This record gives sequence, C-alpha cells and structure tokens, in this order.
Amino acid sequence: MTELALTGLAAELYAPLRDLPIMSPHGHCDPVWFAQNTPFADPAALIITPDHYVFRMLYSQGVSLDALGIGQPAGSTDPRKVFQIFADNWHLFLGTPSRLWIADMLRGGFGITDALTSANAMDIYDRIDAALKTDAFRPRALFETMNLEVLATTDAATDPLTHHQAILDSGWRGRVVPTFRPDAVLDPSDPRFAAELTTLAQITDTDITTFEAYLNALRARRAFFKDLGATATDHAIETLQTDLCAPRFAAELFDKARKGEIDEYEAALFHGHMLTEMAQMSCEDGLVMQLHAGSRRNSNPAIFDTYGRDMGADIPVATDWVRGLEGLLNRCGNNPNFTLIAFTLDETTYARELAPMAGHWPCLKIGPPWWFHDSVAGIARYFDQVVETAGYQNLAGFNDDTRAFMSIPARHDVWRRCVALHLAGQVERGFFGKEDAAALARQLSYDLARDSYNLLLP
Repeated sequence: MTELALTGLAAELYAPLRDLPIMSPHGHCDPVWFAQNTPFADPAALIITPDHYVFRMLYSQGVSLDALGIGQPAGSTDPRKVFQIFADNWHLFLGTPSRLWIADMLRGGFGITDALTSANAMDIYDRIDAALKTDAFRPRALFETMNLEVLATTDAATDPLTHHQAILDSGWRGRVVPTFRPDAVLDPSDPRFAAELTTLAQITDTDITTFEAYLNALRARRAFFKDLGATATDHAIETLQTDLCAPRFAAELFDKARKGEIDEYEAALFHGHMLTEMAQMSCEDGLVMQLHAGSRRNSNPAIFDTYGRDMGADIPVATDWVRGLEGLLNRCGNNPNFTLIAFTLDETTYARELAPMAGHWPCLKIGPPWWFHDSVAGIARYFDQVVETAGYQNLAGFNDDTRAFMSIPARHDVWRRCVALHLAGQVERGFFGKEDAAALARQLSYDLARDSYNLLLP
C-alpha cells in the first residue's frame, strides 16, 4: 500500500504483521456468498452497490441512487454504466479511506496498477469482470486467498441461519460464523418490531404473550445461534440508556409494546431495559456483547422511504457512556463471564469516558475506531486518546465492519500499518522498547480480536 508507506522502525514492526491471518469478528458480508459459492455478478455489484462508504459520497455530489442501481429490480440497471459513473467521480474519494481500500483491492486483488480514470473505466471493468468469472474469484476461493481465518456475519435474531447451516453441511473448511443481532425485536420504536415479534413466536414455537415467554424465546434463539458457531451478539442504540426496570414494570411495558400501545418514552425505557437483559443472558451463555451507540440511523427520510435502511444517512450524535451504561454495568459489570465491547462514533468520549471506564470495569473493552473513523487519522486519534488510560489489553483489536468483501484485506492492512506507526512512535518517545512493541503489534493485529471474541479454535 504505497499510499501509507513505512520506513525505519515502523517498517520493521509491520513486516511480521503483513501475512498474519485475518480475524474478521464483526461485519456485514452475506453468508449466502459462501453457502452457494456462485460468482459475484459484476464489478459494480462487488465494489459499488454494497458499500455505503462509496455510494453516500456519490450521492453527496448529486449522483442519484437510482443511477447506481440501488433499489432497482435486478437487471434493470446496466452495471457498466454504474461503474463508469464511479470512475468519472473517482476524484471525490481523494483523502478518504475508501480511496486507499479500493486502490489496494484493484492492485492487490486484480493486479490492476493503472490509475482509474474515465477513459480507462471500461477496460478496467472488463478486466475485473473477466476475473470474477474464474473459479479463483468465487467467494470461497477468495476467502482462502485473502487468508481469512474467521468471518463473522451479522444476522437478525429471527434469521433461520439456513445459509450458515449449508456452509457447515458442505464440508468446506472456511469458518463463517453468525452474530446475533436482535435490535428489531428489542426496540418497540423500530417499525419492524411487531412483525419480528410474530416471527420470533413462530420460529421458537412459543406463545409470546408474557414477558417471561418473550425472554425464553430470545434465550432459545441465542442458543441456536451459538450452536451454529456464534460467539457474539450485536446491538445498536442511538441514545444510550440501560435502565433496569423492576420485573413487574418490565412486564407491563412488554405488554404495551406487544399490543402496539407503548409511547416513545416507554419504548426507549423498555429498549434500555432489554439491553441489560441481553447483558445478563451473556453472563449466562458466554456470548460476547457488542454495543454500537451514538448513530442517528436513517436520518434522510426521503431516502429511507424510497430505498429503505442503511443507505448512507446514518450520522454520529453525542453519547453519554457513563450514565448510559450505568444500569447494565451495575447488574453485570463485575461478572467474570461477561465481555462488553463498546463502539462509538463520538470521539469526544474516548479519553473522557470510555478509556477510564475500560480501565476500571473488568467486562469492558473498547472496540476499534468505527465507520467514519476507521481511517489513518482516525486510528491515530484513537490510540492517542485511549492508550494512556485504558492501556492496550483493554482494547478489542480490529474489525472491518464491511459489506464490501474484497476490501477486507486492505482495511486490515491499513490498521496494521497504523499500529506499526503508532508503536514506532511510542518506542521513539521512550515509553517502551522494540521487544514490547513487536509483541503489542501482533496482539493489536490479531490476538486481541481473537481473544476478545472468544474465537480460539475449539
């Protein structure tokens, strides 16, 4: 990756990291890719349409999502035209991590060293398209070529996990594991709540008319996910609160939610309570709990109404981790069987709240810089703000959080190079020696993610 060239001690620390296996414990790749192992459809479907980093930038400069084929019936948009639009606007990505990732993917994944331009877009498209038609670029082969050791997907609580079962039944040795994501069945303000509750009842063969039956159905789904390899749950909330309600009151709130009679305040209270219930269940079953707070989701109503969720309009908001986690930590924070990995989009909380909290609570680990901040500068800011108070062992390593499968090696490589730069700086400032730096480099690049997510091979 010439865009982030290393010299001296940083290059020395990076060298053993380059070929480490990739641990990808949190992301949004589709398990059907590995269950069916069919070729990716075309270069646009591989690089552009699944990646909100890409199409949100294009949208911000006046490119319609329709023109990119997003939300359109399959086959109705010419992928060559979509790729040409992308090439015409390649300059928009200067200075962004997307530019690094995609350039590295083109070079390392496809052997394309020519700079992408409007003039050569179709030639590059054809070269990628030809590669995608070969067996070497089918999903399972890429998984192995990319040196992936584990890839975790993110799956709704009511997902039957058919594709994960098919992967296991196929005998393929690639390790693709599900992650339990129950947001839509925990948050009564989510428009999917009623339908998800009905599906939860059906898939667990449970009459969910009481709060206890609801909790037991969620426990059953967690156990099902765990049987298919899951080691973690994942939760998102905009305004963080984990209030612990009295059992009777929680049951009353659930009854209101089930009947569609709950108001906005009560829905937020119930969702906060259920996050604490999820933490308690993690104490019981050992699933690591991931919590993403501080993102206002789907903030462009016109886009949401037309194209649905996750269309690049999720925006960071301020987060209060200390008060917001109080209920959850008071109930579960001292339990040795509980691990909570906290992700934030509010960088102001790293030094002020999350680092001091992770430096105290035995359960808490700080997730890597996420979403808008998994960049060269964002990673540097992260280390500067968390290490002095939380140390390194209270961090959760790195995850790529991506839907863009072939960008995974580039994302991890950026992290590893930034780790080497940071640690070289620490040695040069006299904080510790090269031997400690080398050990930390491996931990930050591989071991901490593996251990934080309990991904040691059985």
